[in-house]
Amino acid sequence: MSGIGPVEPGDGTLAPESRRPDGIPRRPHPTHLLPRSRPLRLTLAALLLLAGAGYLYATRPRPPAPPPVPYPIQVVALTYPADQPAPRPAGSHAFRFTVLVSVRSGPPVSVTRVSQPYAGLTVTASPAPPFRTRAGSPRKITITMHVTECGKVPRNAGFPFLDVTLRNPQAIQDHSFILGERYARDLSEALQVACSNESGHHQNR
Repeated sequence: MSGIGPVEPGDGTLAPESRRPDGIPRRPHPTHLLPRSRPLRLTLAALLLLAGAGYLYATRPRPPAPPPVPYPIQVVALTYPADQPAPRPAGSHAFRFTVLVSVRSGPPVSVTRVSQPYAGLTVTASPAPPFRTRAGSPRKITITMHVTECGKVPRNAGFPFLDVTLRNPQAIQDHSFILGERYARDLSEALQVACSNESGHHQNR
């Protein structure tokens, strides 16, 4: 035999290190594969866990959305009570009466301004704005009207109204409340009385 090189094992032979001390060939143990396959299994398990958690979060039952807050003018009423006496004098050119503010539902509503459309009148309210009114708790407001110039107020108020500014978490709104025929009649009579004395006639000259 000639040539130089490593001796190749023949058929049925193994390198010495592949044999046990008793001469039986060594066989690869399955646990030799664990260092490579375990990280892969752990990664797949983590991905499946994340996917399951995402699905449960996306399909979880959700509470119904709260109803939207209504606009102030949708829930507020301003009325002239039927059991109220006629406007009472509050000086030679002033008179007062009561109106009722009520909130049907929703959060409290603040009244920030009370006024009226006639140039010859000024209005004050008690309690003084701003004040709040809660749902289910009507609030009485005492309105005092002062006649500043009789020539600029109507002697027969056909459809008088009060201008009120309302505010809640949804909006700030101005609204004109028409208080009905009885209010119009009482207001007309009160204006005639306020402007019928000597001071009132002198103010018109």
